[in-house]
Amino acid sequence: MLQLVIGNKNYSSWSLRGWLMLAHFGIPFEEVKLRLSLAEGSEFKQRLAALTPTGQVPVLVDGDLAVWDTLAIAEYLAETHPERRMWPAERRQRARARSLCAEMHAGFSALRSHCPMNLEAELSAVGAELMRTRAEVVRDLQRIVQMWTGQFQAHGGPYLFGDEVTIPDLYFAPVCTRIRTYGLPVPPAVSAYIERIDALPAMQAWVAEALAEQDFLDFDEPYRKSRAG
Repeated sequence: MLQLVIGNKNYSSWSLRGWLMLAHFGIPFEEVKLRLSLAEGSEFKQRLAALTPTGQVPVLVDGDLAVWDTLAIAEYLAETHPERRMWPAERRQRARARSLCAEMHAGFSALRSHCPMNLEAELSAVGAELMRTRAEVVRDLQRIVQMWTGQFQAHGGPYLFGDEVTIPDLYFAPVCTRIRTYGLPVPPAVSAYIERIDALPAMQAWVAEALAEQDFLDFDEPYRKSRAG
């Protein structure tokens, strides 16, 4: 059986992407969760060193093969499970879907750094301050709104490529959580899309398990350095 090595569910946005691709599309797998750590010699660092030179999660393990990086994981799963129809069916739309995922993979650094994923937090005050003071965050959010609304106009929704959930919807799931956690202003069509992603059974399962962790990691909490802070 496939294994997926992930980090804390409350914080690890890249782990969420890999996990959703397996869980939503009903691909059997074993979850291996490691507590995120920056410390050399930690179990997190040691276990990952045996699997990937990047030292990052997620990692998909298939027998003696380790596949790291969520784009590579997406392609491997789509190739090994073509019956799941994980990418859009039409060739040109598959190219567009891959472009959107690649843009997420390489871009939106301001949103990702200033609004780290934190499912148990409510940080709307932080979000409002960022909208006032961080033009680069505003630009990232504007591009996401433009991207998503353009896809809705092209395909009619309810998802980015029409009636069915595809890899790009799951790839942007952590962005949906950031918009909600930080109370970032988006138009009604985008808010409705976020609600649809939130309602996916796999997404609900991940969030429930994230909230149950109760594992506070200071280095992933730039706005809350302690429970009391």
